[in-house]
Amino acid sequence: MKRLTAMASKPSLSSTSLCSAFRLSPSRHTRQWPLTARLPLDRRRHISAYGYTQAKALVYPKHGSPADVLALHTHSISPSHSKLVTLRTLAAPLNPADINQIQGTYPTAPPFTSGFGTAQPSAVPGNEACFEVLSTGSACKDVSKGDWVIPRRTGLGSWRTHVQIDEDKVIKINKEGLTAEQVATVSVNPVTAYRMLKDFMPLREGDWFIQNGANSGVGRAAVQLGKMWGYKSICLIRKREGDEGKALKQEMLDLGATVVVTDEEIMARDFRERVKEWTNGGREQLKLGLNCVGGDAAMAMAKVLDAGGTTVTYGAMSKSPMRVGAGMLIFKDLRFVGFWVSKWGDSLPDEKKRTIDEILGLIREGKFKDVPMVEVPWSWDTKKEELLDAVQGTLEGFRKGKGIFKFGDT
Repeated sequence: MKRLTAMASKPSLSSTSLCSAFRLSPSRHTRQWPLTARLPLDRRRHISAYGYTQAKALVYPKHGSPADVLALHTHSISPSHSKLVTLRTLAAPLNPADINQIQGTYPTAPPFTSGFGTAQPSAVPGNEACFEVLSTGSACKDVSKGDWVIPRRTGLGSWRTHVQIDEDKVIKINKEGLTAEQVATVSVNPVTAYRMLKDFMPLREGDWFIQNGANSGVGRAAVQLGKMWGYKSICLIRKREGDEGKALKQEMLDLGATVVVTDEEIMARDFRERVKEWTNGGREQLKLGLNCVGGDAAMAMAKVLDAGGTTVTYGAMSKSPMRVGAGMLIFKDLRFVGFWVSKWGDSLPDEKKRTIDEILGLIREGKFKDVPMVEVPWSWDTKKEELLDAVQGTLEGFRKGKGIFKFGDT
């Protein structure tokens, strides 16, 4: 209501032309102006008579706990011009790294800007999303209205209903046979698993790898890709009691894991002997470990690697240091390396796109399953508290699935 009233006061648009834009006759314009709430949604809220898009975003003016610093802010986006594209968000996941950026504990973060019209320069969290192109500037060549795109680099800030960005900062996706959720979650977890299995240790069909956090998004992706490529896997999960634990083990086996054990079992004295049995008396190679936990559990995993093996660390959920024994380095020549998919993707954008396209192709063919997701509806009327509850849930253990904002009427 306030937005439309403000528009009517501008001299560049007469009341007659404004009424025409909203299919109202001049005679009804003054008398029934409050009834504009009955107009179609796309005319009432999203696009003003001047082409401005109304948007909402979760923003934060400083680092801290999400519950303390996040606010839901409404702002306007000007019409697309030159190489700018205006995007509507379809889906945006909630990753632990997004929370760390809000807290100020992550190496990179979205920039603080005054462009939202907030009282203080603010940033928008979120690194992954699937967007639909609403409009393009006259100089845009690669994307068109209706296309689906994802961010080319991290730090875009995806927890918002709309965004305007330069065309060369997005990657166009062939949306045929895909859901917005699948596209929104492809660039971090599946790509991390793919690159770790391919880039650090040359594995042959029949070789083994071992991983902790196996039921995470990366872990599930590694299981499926490894199975497709002929690799065998030892998958470590946190212990769960009763039927829940049994169900998760079976779920991982159905996904393609060769062996599933708990974090308690790996600390047992006989674990090395069990690994030897699984690997045909040690004749089948186990030279790659994928670690997202850290601490003593990561070291227990590294101890069962064959000589010359590599542990790739991509997370540190336990926040405990990894104490590498000298014998691992001297007598077994083990390597300990790290992998950060954000840095990799930003430095090799073409390879990132190729990897994404290959994974999406597997999804279309039904060969790659989605990670379990918990959808968080986000419409224009969604309250801040509902969104913050979902953000807080990302910090809790034993979640039923990855949280993901699913945008509806925005």
